[in-house]
Amino acid sequence: MSIAVYGREFNQSVIGYVVELFTYLRERNVQVYIYQDFHTFLKKLCKVDFKFKKFKTHKDLPKDISFMLSLGGDGTMLSAATLIGDSGIPIAGINFGRLGFLANISKNKIEEALDQILNNQYTVQPRALLQVESSDGTIKAGVSNALNDITVFRYDSSAMITVHAVLNGELLNSYWSDGLIIATPTGSTAYSLSCGGPIIMPGSGNFVITPVSPHNLNVRPIVVSEDMELRLNIESRTEKYIVSCDSKSYTLSTKTSLLITKAPYHVNLIRLKDDQYFGILREKLLWGIDVRNY
Repeated sequence: MSIAVYGREFNQSVIGYVVELFTYLRERNVQVYIYQDFHTFLKKLCKVDFKFKKFKTHKDLPKDISFMLSLGGDGTMLSAATLIGDSGIPIAGINFGRLGFLANISKNKIEEALDQILNNQYTVQPRALLQVESSDGTIKAGVSNALNDITVFRYDSSAMITVHAVLNGELLNSYWSDGLIIATPTGSTAYSLSCGGPIIMPGSGNFVITPVSPHNLNVRPIVVSEDMELRLNIESRTEKYIVSCDSKSYTLSTKTSLLITKAPYHVNLIRLKDDQYFGILREKLLWGIDVRNY
């Protein structure tokens, strides 16, 4: 069996768990392809040479790769999703971060989780992505897709921006705000949730549009079909604005409009038998932590 391992620089306190992981994989004769930049980082911290094969993009991986392991937090998982693109390679995340909505395998249960994965005791959950392209060609369709959200921000702190949103050819609203979030069900528990957006179950076939600090308090988040075509035109005193696609950001002129649609492919997340969606919500959002429940 061959697997890919992706990671970014992290706190040295977890290096012991990384060594445990690679020792486990070597003992089970798993061929490991490791992300090149991550391998360079690990060599500075760990003197053990596991003789990995290295890759830079998913095109460097063999077609029979079984899955990818992401080592880090949810941000690392988002980067891993960007890296694999439309290859269809399933991703499992070992959480070295804090929250762990996406990377939900505990670092204290690495062997237990991998035993299940290597024995095919898991399910694959497809997650929708967003696609954006800009009218000036700076952002091309398919280059900066987002598993969590696409967000438009004001360029600086001097004044709010106005976002004219046209949904399927009809004016939705002109948002006077600090920005606008367009989130997938996966991203509905991230930035959108902190701005008052609803939680949307994966697979529900919806996206959510959530304003950031709107000037008009009557403006509320709206859930829309994933088949939407959303066009955004931005007004700003600085004649610039920022658009982010998960971890990527671009500074654009207000003369540049955006077209946001559902991406033509999905990302496959590995879910173990104990990974229940509502259980994760209760754990991560501390639902039920109330003295009246005891």
